[in-house]
Amino acid sequence: MKILRFVFLLIHLGIITLLLGNFLNIYVSPKTIPYLNFLSLAFPVLMILNLILILFWILLWKKRAFFFIILSLFLIKPTSRIINFNKEKKENANLKIITLNAHAGDLGRKNIEDFIDKEDPDILFLQEAGPISKPYNFKSLEYKKTENIVFFYSKYSILDSKDWLPKDNAHVKSYDISIRGKIYRFINIYLEPFYLNKSMVKPSENQDINEDKFKSLIKTMIPAFKSHQTQVAEIRKAVDNSPYPVIMAGDFNSVPNSYEYYHAGKGLQDAFEVVGSGSATSFHDWKFPIRIDYVFASKEITPISYKVDRSTRLSDHFPVIATFKIK
Repeated sequence: MKILRFVFLLIHLGIITLLLGNFLNIYVSPKTIPYLNFLSLAFPVLMILNLILILFWILLWKKRAFFFIILSLFLIKPTSRIINFNKEKKENANLKIITLNAHAGDLGRKNIEDFIDKEDPDILFLQEAGPISKPYNFKSLEYKKTENIVFFYSKYSILDSKDWLPKDNAHVKSYDISIRGKIYRFINIYLEPFYLNKSMVKPSENQDINEDKFKSLIKTMIPAFKSHQTQVAEIRKAVDNSPYPVIMAGDFNSVPNSYEYYHAGKGLQDAFEVVGSGSATSFHDWKFPIRIDYVFASKEITPISYKVDRSTRLSDHFPVIATFKIK
C-alpha cells in the first residue's frame, strides 16, 4: 500500500506541476517554447484528476491533502475561465452583443437570421460567416460590414473600420461606433484555425496509428501556435491604439490560460469571468469541453450578463450572448 501511495504522490506532483505550468504562458511565447500551449488544452482534464487525487488523500487522512489544496488555490482563477458561479447582477444593461462562428451557415442561414432577430442584439459579431455575396438579413441591424470570413452588424452607424491583418489567414477587424454620443471600438476576432477534423483526434485500437495521429497533431498545431503569436500582436495594436473603450469578441481558436488568452485579453475584462455562470464551453462538435469563443471589454464598461446559449444549434459553435452597461 505504501508503494501505491508513493506512486500516486508522484503522479499528483506531476499533475500539479503541469497545472501551475499554465502560468508560464504569460511569460513564454509560442515561438520560444510552443509546447507550453498544450498545457492549456490539457487543463480541464488535469484539473479533474487533481481534484480526484485531493479527495483520495482526504479519504486516507493524509496531511499532504492540505499541501495540494493550498497549491490548488492558485488555480481558482484559471478554472473560473472555464466554469464559474457568479451571482446574477440586478443592474440593467443598455448594450447587448452576440458573437457566433456561423460555420458558413451550413446548418441553415434562415435559422441564424431567426435566432438573431428574436434575440435582438445591438451588435453582432460573425466569424466563418460565409460568402460576401450572401450577407444575412436582420430586421433591426441596419449597419453592416461584410468582409471576407468576418461579418459585423450594428444598430448604430459605423464611423470607421480597419482591417489589422489584411494579408493573413486570421482576421482582426475593428469598428468605431457612436452610441448615444460616445464612441466605442468593437473588434471582431477570428484567429487562424488548426484545420483539424474528428478523425485526427479520435483514438484507434491500433497503437501505431495513435502514435502517428499524435505526431501529426503536434506538427499541425505548433505552426498555428506560432502564427497566433503574430496575430495576437496585431490584436494588441487594435486595442492599445484605441482612443475609445473597447469590446472585443469572436472565435480565438484558443482555450483559456493559453498564450493567446493571456496576451489578447491583457488589460481587458473577460466577461464570462466577471459575470458568467456554469460552463463557458462554446465549441460542441467534439464532445469535449472547449471554450474558444470570448467577449472581452475595457474596464470602464460594466459586464451585466454572459450566456452560452445551448438551446439551439446554429453551427458547431454555440452563440455567446453578453450584455453591458455603458455610460
